[in-house]
Amino acid sequence: MTFTDRAEAGRALAKSLDYLRETRPLVLGLPRGGVLVAAQVAAELGTDLDIILVRKLGVPWQPELAMGAISEDGGRVLNPDVVHHARISRITLEDIEVQERIELERRSRVLRADGRRIAINGRTVVIVDDGVATGATAIAACALARAEGARWIVVAVPIGPPDVVRRLGAVADEVVCLVSPADMGGVGAAYDDFHQLADREVTDLLDEHSTIRGKLDRPNSDS
Repeated sequence: MTFTDRAEAGRALAKSLDYLRETRPLVLGLPRGGVLVAAQVAAELGTDLDIILVRKLGVPWQPELAMGAISEDGGRVLNPDVVHHARISRITLEDIEVQERIELERRSRVLRADGRRIAINGRTVVIVDDGVATGATAIAACALARAEGARWIVVAVPIGPPDVVRRLGAVADEVVCLVSPADMGGVGAAYDDFHQLADREVTDLLDEHSTIRGKLDRPNSDS
């Protein structure tokens, strides 16, 4: 199955998440690409949208292959098999983590320029990305949401390999994955348009959703 773009994938994902509508879940997108998918999910479910900041730790000579991930609360998860087979030394791992934490802090400043953050505690949260390959960033996001008191955690993605979906099931309360091919290549292969989002596109999506939600929640002045 191929999606035209992330927006189409988000609308399709929302249909599989409609059973959560009455819980008014908090939809959390993983920047950058996951935020576009999450924005569609939140819009279709008529609920809140925010970001959850995590960052992949890529193998130096193959950056798209995650040997782990870090989260904005200082957490770190590793893919031991990747670390072992790629023969990643402790020093290399630490150097890459330092670099990625710098980027994580930059994204926090830029994407949360107004300090905006919706509380997770006590809520059902839906963690959304545009797909998973190793699951490292989604696992890190789950750990962060759990630490911040999420009542129920759902990981929702358009595509991911079966073994990774099973791995996510061990850390999330539920996993919703639309397509799970055994011979999956990269996530981008599932999309006709898989362009890299800029920071501005992410902040615009968050601002637009916040504005729409504000208008819907505002009492009708004519009543």
